[in-house]
Amino acid sequence: MKHAGFTIIELMIAVAIIGALAALAIPAYQNYITRARVSEGILFASDAKSNVAQYYLSTGSFPTSNSQAGVPATISSPMVASINVTGDGTGQVTVTTSIDGISNGTIIFSPQAGPSGITWTCTGGNLDGNYRPSNCRP
Repeated sequence: MKHAGFTIIELMIAVAIIGALAALAIPAYQNYITRARVSEGILFASDAKSNVAQYYLSTGSFPTSNSQAGVPATISSPMVASINVTGDGTGQVTVTTSIDGISNGTIIFSPQAGPSGITWTCTGGNLDGNYRPSNCRP
């Protein structure tokens, strides 16, 4: 008797293996997509951080508003709701995301002035650590 093709059991095993791989891959891919969308906010923040640093270097103090720092008041991006420079004189830059599935996720970039320049930390805010860049995870 010649074997002419696959049996139903062999096909069912192949489908089960593909299903198991898809069950693992799809959530990982969705997490990757969300992290890529968050990176757009990080890109917008880099411009604001440059403006804050320039303001500090020219005046010796941190700006207290977007207009003082030269940051636009509104952002037109599908992934970023707003970029705000904190009004308390600390120069913090807050990025608020507008990504599906994440309601008002924020990352706060805080400057520290030192003898070698300004260094930034980004562990503040309420955005889940899974979606942050590795250097911004608490």
